Amino acid sequence: MGWGIGFIFLTAAALMVARVLPALLALPLMATGMGVLLVGAGQLTWQDVFLGIWADGAVRLAEPMVIAMLGGMLSSWLQKTGVAQNLVRGGAELAGDRPWLLSVLVLGLVALLFSAVGGLGAVIMVGTVVLPILHSLGLREYISAGVLLFGISLGGLLNPGNWAVYKTVLGLSDTEVSRYALGVFGVMAVGAVTFVGVELARTRMLVWSGWRWEPVGWLGLVGVPWVLRPWVTVPGWRWGVVWGLGCVTLWGLGQGLRRWGQPPRLAWYAYLTPVVPLILILGLGVPFIPAFLLGLAYGFAVTLRRGGINLLTGAILEGAASVVAALVLMMGIGMTLSAVLGPTKTGAGAVWYTTHPDAVWPVLAAIQPLLAPLIPTSPWEYVVGFALLAPLALYRGPLNVWGLGYGMGGVMLSAGLPGGAVMGVLMSLGVIQGVCDPTNTHNVWLANEVKTDVNVLLIKTLPYAWGIAVVGLIIATQRYLGG
Repeated sequence: MGWGIGFIFLTAAALMVARVLPALLALPLMATGMGVLLVGAGQLTWQDVFLGIWADGAVRLAEPMVIAMLGGMLSSWLQKTGVAQNLVRGGAELAGDRPWLLSVLVLGLVALLFSAVGGLGAVIMVGTVVLPILHSLGLREYISAGVLLFGISLGGLLNPGNWAVYKTVLGLSDTEVSRYALGVFGVMAVGAVTFVGVELARTRMLVWSGWRWEPVGWLGLVGVPWVLRPWVTVPGWRWGVVWGLGCVTLWGLGQGLRRWGQPPRLAWYAYLTPVVPLILILGLGVPFIPAFLLGLAYGFAVTLRRGGINLLTGAILEGAASVVAALVLMMGIGMTLSAVLGPTKTGAGAVWYTTHPDAVWPVLAAIQPLLAPLIPTSPWEYVVGFALLAPLALYRGPLNVWGLGYGMGGVMLSAGLPGGAVMGVLMSLGVIQGVCDPTNTHNVWLANEVKTDVNVLLIKTLPYAWGIAVVGLIIATQRYLGG
């Protein structure tokens, strides 16, 4: 029976890699195929398939689905109010005609934006502003596109909406997910800056002109909280954050009312909107959904203008519509998880546990003996094995989180790999997928916009992304496998 389930899984993976079936269809069909196979073997009933796989799986990722919609709404709001465009344009103008500084600044600004925004529309909006500026300084086409690709993926690592999927799928806490994501973010930031420096040097656009003291000053400013940390308690920091955000919100609301009817003008505090959910989650421990709602409310308050209600309504509707494909994909991921791991004990399929109180879900029982020998038993095997398998995150392969990746994560969980280690695989190799995968719509658009082949972007960025993924795997072994 286990071999039959493996055949269904491999067939679905092959059809996705060959681009015969999209993930939207392959995942629910694969989950259904596993259930039907067990029905034929007499180990499940049709009711188990309908309730335990379809009904339970479709809403298994309900929280990430709601967060994805809220993230889409916030993204749409940032674009409609001009916050996103002005933030990138202002930062680019600030850097002047220095290629390295401009590239790094754009990298940081894009990462900041994509911690809150997402989708091809946002990529096009940012790209149409940034790419001409980078080109005007003579940057090669693949460097300009690479800066955006690394920035988008950096922002994705900080996007709480992405954290919610790992939390729900792998059963991890908010703290576990955020700590590991921040670790990978740090590694990727170094890797991205290395990409910019090395590639600019290769094209003779990076010239040493001595030390500049401005970066040292900024680093010193960033370090002030760490210097003061021993003398300020955690509750003190939290109350300070609450007080600061509250004052800024009220001030922005008052300014909007004072300027009512005048042409809208964005003040400095409007540009904090993308990071407000992140501040609330990391600084105050606010749950994901309230953090996004408060972020949207903050954005509305500090950009208050005539017609703001209609603008907000449009952002809500368009933002929700922009993530429909991701929501359908999450339904398929949930069905796959329910098919492999069994239905949740509080969902529609919970009835199975009442009739089989001491039994193991048949699919799980069938595949565990086959997968157990394949699971790494040492940190060395974990790092080397998954580093060699990293290309499977490309072309909608089985380790691609927007393909079969989360389904594969459920399989690894069922075979005994800790949830944190599974997150390490998916998030680390997700860097390769996010930056390099030629099947990403934003990779295709960027390649077309800079007049190069999408596979050139793959070749130029893959060495850096692969190195980042390996370091991410090493971090995971230290934290979750005792390496």
